[in-house]
Amino acid sequence: MSWSARLKELGIELPAVAAPVAAYVPAARTGSLVYTSGQLPFVAGALPATGKVGGQIGADEAKDYARTCALNALAAVDALVGLDSITRIVKVVGFVASAEGFTGQPAVINGASEFLGEVFGEAGQHARSAVGVAELPLGAPVEVELIVEIG
Repeated sequence: MSWSARLKELGIELPAVAAPVAAYVPAARTGSLVYTSGQLPFVAGALPATGKVGGQIGADEAKDYARTCALNALAAVDALVGLDSITRIVKVVGFVASAEGFTGQPAVINGASEFLGEVFGEAGQHARSAVGVAELPLGAPVEVELIVEIG
């Protein structure tokens, strides 16, 4: 089954690629790897929420936003090389705008990791970083970037 067919089976549609908010491209290819820029949890071109996780944003809500970020990253890969050219997810890097004392970044970024596992199965198993930061662009609570291998 193709990855596009898997998304359809799950009832998931790739969104339009989010327009860059600065001087960069959504995804870049070198050899057999595609690197995405950090993707925010845009839905229909807007952030659904802003604020710090562990403050204005709950961890479960942020986990959902991490999933949205991963979906947006897949849209960037699809626009560059086609979703079905992915052979595996190599790495996920997640950033969580964290309120003072919040240490649940790994659980938040599980939203992205679990989603990628749901879509890609074994090919979705990846290395990962989950980092707490003071601020993210536009006040976003979460940002995710991917490195994927293509064939």
